[in-house]
Amino acid sequence: MRIIADFHIHSKYSRATSKSMDLEHLDEAAKVKGISVISTGDFTHPLWFKELKDNLRPSEPGLYVLKARKGDLKGTTRFILTTEISCIYSKNGRVRKVHAVIFAPDLSAVEKINSRLSAIGNLKADGRPILGLDVKELAAIVLDASHDCFVVPAHLMTPWFSLFGSKSGFDSLEECFEEYSPYIFAGETGLSADPAMLWRMPDSRRIALISCSDAHSAEKIGREACVFDAELSYPAIIDAIKSKDSKKFLFTIEFFPEEGKYHYDGHRACGVRLSPVETRKYHGICPVCGRPLTVGVLSRVEELADRPEGFAPDNVVPYKSLVPLREVISASLGVGPASKQVARVYDNLIKKFGSELNILLDIPLEELKQADHFASRAVERMRSGKIMVEPGYDGVYGRVNIFSDEEKKDFRASQRQLF
Repeated sequence: MRIIADFHIHSKYSRATSKSMDLEHLDEAAKVKGISVISTGDFTHPLWFKELKDNLRPSEPGLYVLKARKGDLKGTTRFILTTEISCIYSKNGRVRKVHAVIFAPDLSAVEKINSRLSAIGNLKADGRPILGLDVKELAAIVLDASHDCFVVPAHLMTPWFSLFGSKSGFDSLEECFEEYSPYIFAGETGLSADPAMLWRMPDSRRIALISCSDAHSAEKIGREACVFDAELSYPAIIDAIKSKDSKKFLFTIEFFPEEGKYHYDGHRACGVRLSPVETRKYHGICPVCGRPLTVGVLSRVEELADRPEGFAPDNVVPYKSLVPLREVISASLGVGPASKQVARVYDNLIKKFGSELNILLDIPLEELKQADHFASRAVERMRSGKIMVEPGYDGVYGRVNIFSDEEKKDFRASQRQLF
């Protein structure tokens, strides 16, 4: 069966996260988005873990549903036990800051992990705990709790908090995980990179590449995700990832990486955004204030790559780049994505076609055109990849332009004629 899964989100107990990130809202938001398996997030937080134990019940092996749901489980959102942990520590003469997503097969394994980690740091302080723990040792603790646990380096290329980050990461997987490297089967692409960029790097070709939303609010879930044709169970999903079998792991859903907030290099305080070539020209120094630039994902890939741009290895899991539906509608209407007009069109399309990802991925354009002529043109442009993006940099999201300024003028004229 087709499964769309988002393995990395945060609960209401994480900093800078919406208070609506609870199980009930996640269950409903997943239906609207078209997500069939959603992360619990934050299972290390004591209060959140209590909510998970009190409100979830087992469904298929390693998956859970809300206890409030009765009757046939078909069509009900499944929850998978995952959390993100921030490891900050010193290694080889440098401070390292590496985030990892941890998968657990059951609540018993989570209890073992939490028991060990609570002796190392304060799990109550944040849904994503900060631990003074080598990420290699984290892997040891997690795998000791259960051999069915799964350790995934998060957002692989993000400058500040990732395995390969320019500010505090490593140059290779082996340098980071040492003897535990053979147990690292996957890495998360992150919003500022896509698989095509990462395939240029040797370590990223060895592991599977998964994509997740890292959502801090319900409307952001599913902005990146993984699509499978597999049995609905934890073991089957993990096996599909480990094997990189494109018949079971169909594709990942990606941001256009330029839209991510660390794609280009730059300095947000000075409004400076630079390509890798420009960064080299300025020797990594902001041309306005003279301070070091934040070196983004594209430059870091160039630094670690051993293959040219455009290289694609054999037998890879493909991907599809999407723009969130609210942004698509916003482009078609020429108004902001938070406007009432966008909300009205969004709700109407969801009622008609069932879910956001169904609209973005599957609905034939002719059907969509009959429902909303202008939105269908924007979806067509997005599916073809013929969009323009001002790259993000130093924590600033990129800006998507689906239509040129001239096309927007033509759209507005057409809308006036129609209405």
